[in-house]
Amino acid sequence: MRRYYPGRDVERARSIEELRRMAVRRIPNFCREYLEGGAEDEITLRRNLGAFDRWAFLPRTLVDVTRRSQSIDLFGQAIAAPFLIGPTGFNGMLTRQGDLALARAAAAAGVPFTLSNVSNTPLEDIAEQAGGRLWMQVYLYRSRRFVHAIAERARHAGFEALIVTTDVPVYGNREWDARNFRAEARLTLRNLFDTACHPRWLCDVFLPDGMPRFRNLGELLPPGKDHAAGASAVLAQELDPSLNWQDIAWLRDLWPGKLIVKGILDPRDAEQARRIGADGVILSNHGGRQLDGAVSPLGVLPEVAALLKGHLTILIDGGFRRGSDIVKARALGADAILLGRATLYGLAAGGERGAARAIRLLALEVDRILALLGCTDIRNLGPDILRPVSTSPAGGQA
Repeated sequence: MRRYYPGRDVERARSIEELRRMAVRRIPNFCREYLEGGAEDEITLRRNLGAFDRWAFLPRTLVDVTRRSQSIDLFGQAIAAPFLIGPTGFNGMLTRQGDLALARAAAAAGVPFTLSNVSNTPLEDIAEQAGGRLWMQVYLYRSRRFVHAIAERARHAGFEALIVTTDVPVYGNREWDARNFRAEARLTLRNLFDTACHPRWLCDVFLPDGMPRFRNLGELLPPGKDHAAGASAVLAQELDPSLNWQDIAWLRDLWPGKLIVKGILDPRDAEQARRIGADGVILSNHGGRQLDGAVSPLGVLPEVAALLKGHLTILIDGGFRRGSDIVKARALGADAILLGRATLYGLAAGGERGAARAIRLLALEVDRILALLGCTDIRNLGPDILRPVSTSPAGGQA
């Protein structure tokens, strides 16, 4: 594929990959590695993308596809497209008030937005200034009092769902994170020089207010430790290796809204989530940032769908860059797809306009794929439109 750089205008981007190239030119190296990096040798990152190549479409022809719909029902309410914005932390490092910009883009597009626990905008501000359907992500830290408090804040602010991330009993080995800092919150000289070479990012993010702070961690962080590097050390101590299903049951009793368990890969864990009263699961390997060498979520989706489709809402993330990826996951049994890096590339490239462009590109691609498949309604898709194919190991950026 010829590498085309569309300049700075996000409206000229014709794919998520073009937004990615715009984004990595705009942001400094330490931000790029935070956005794109995975654990250890990044095998899982590459596997996530390669999983889509293992399925080929089997289209029907001579079907009237004049009218097409990609709207789906999610927890009893319609959304405009078969995807939503998943939880991603420290979005304020990509652009000023990045969480709010992403939430506004999602609301305008008619899809839900998930705010990360490690976000830079107070959840109350998201509810007041963005609107739309809002979900909140939490970790079950050692401090259960903090978890209780964040759940209460989310409930009062009108968030409809709580996502609990379960695949971080300890931090994954993200070597890029360690090499970018020479001491707590102090970039290496190489990264300082590189940052100075990105004036647009400096004027947008750093010069107005300094480095973004974590605004939803509250009492969990001591004074002066709410910045990126300082919080990482504190949060590493707050991660709970003893986390188990009894803790999920405690959260189920605490939270009256929809409860979704994220970080599921083994079908047995998905079944356990159903038994304990969860409303949904997210098949996820944390974007390849935790266990390197893990299976891709798409690889286990057919097995989970065969076991639980219709009994539990099945969501999935991991490597989605094209509308065709989204359609394949939907056909294999996913109820909806969570977007992570795909929309962050738009956000990093052009703020709210860039995020909106990413959402619009994917929706246009989904619509086009439906037409070419001979399908008028995405809700009618099933595994019969796909055939497994043999592929060589996939490389490239995940």
